[in-house]
Amino acid sequence: MVGADEVEKEQTMEAIHAVPERATAKLLDARMIFLLSLLLAGTGLVSPPVALLGGLIFGLTTQEHPMRAESARLSKFLLQAAVVLLGFGMNVREVVHAGSSGFAYTAMSISVALALGLLLGKLLRVERQASFLITIGTAICGGSAIAAVAPVLEAGEEAITISMGTVFLLNSVALLLFPVLGHALGLSQNAFGLWSALAIHDTSSVVGATAAYGSQALAVGTTVKLARALWIVPVSLVTAAVVARGRAAGSKTRVSMPWFILLFCLAAAIHALLPGWEKSFAVLSSLGKTGLTATLFLIGSGLSRKTLKRVGVRPLVQGVVLWLIVGSASLLAIASGWISI
Repeated sequence: MVGADEVEKEQTMEAIHAVPERATAKLLDARMIFLLSLLLAGTGLVSPPVALLGGLIFGLTTQEHPMRAESARLSKFLLQAAVVLLGFGMNVREVVHAGSSGFAYTAMSISVALALGLLLGKLLRVERQASFLITIGTAICGGSAIAAVAPVLEAGEEAITISMGTVFLLNSVALLLFPVLGHALGLSQNAFGLWSALAIHDTSSVVGATAAYGSQALAVGTTVKLARALWIVPVSLVTAAVVARGRAAGSKTRVSMPWFILLFCLAAAIHALLPGWEKSFAVLSSLGKTGLTATLFLIGSGLSRKTLKRVGVRPLVQGVVLWLIVGSASLLAIASGWISI
């Protein structure tokens, strides 16, 4: 009888010791999957939406992130570095020249979109940072605007993930839907290019949609969208100023200067001043896109099921409603002849 008790005791002790060993093995497996996925995202073989989706799947299926602190630090650095490198893909001189005719209605549409987006976020009681980033992404240029403003706003991973996910989802819909609607409505090449630039979030999706419509639509859409993207700079600087003012007067916490935005401007200026270096600038811009892709995986992996349950569906509703208003209003303005190019 004593012998049986001793055997049972030994088995119990073995089971107790086996629990942390299994937990350690699972943690090591999760870390390996995380690092391999990050490496894949950093190769440029996957698109930004796929990288974000991969990060979301990892974060939502893993009980505990194996490298949460390291991931947060790396994503912050990569996000800012990617924004700077993307500046090399923007020739300020050409963009300003091509988009000068649309300056007034671009400024007006961005202002109206910002006001509507923030109002919708407040009515839907969306978390403040997520609401602002969704609004910025819709008003200016999608993921690039969110990537630029998020560090200035000191946004958390949760807010960035929600806003990026919303923008990329709507981008995918627009890429397929806009050419079909354009043909159904009989829009001209110029009208469709202008509508795409005003109503589609990301430059890449504007390029995809307008390229499917025609070469003239592609030229108009790309130049107007790039001119619109220049608004990232003043919006980021104003955001930094507002954040600084919002801090308590006696607070020791400082709002860091968004130096990466100034470096973004410098990169765009260098592109304009050195036209002979076009191939080198294309490589640097491509590295920026790759860095942003890897960043999106890191950000997506930080979203847990607990966080997703807490956030709910309201941010997506905000993004969809704002996008429908912006798209419908800009289409009406173009069809009525109020704006043209």
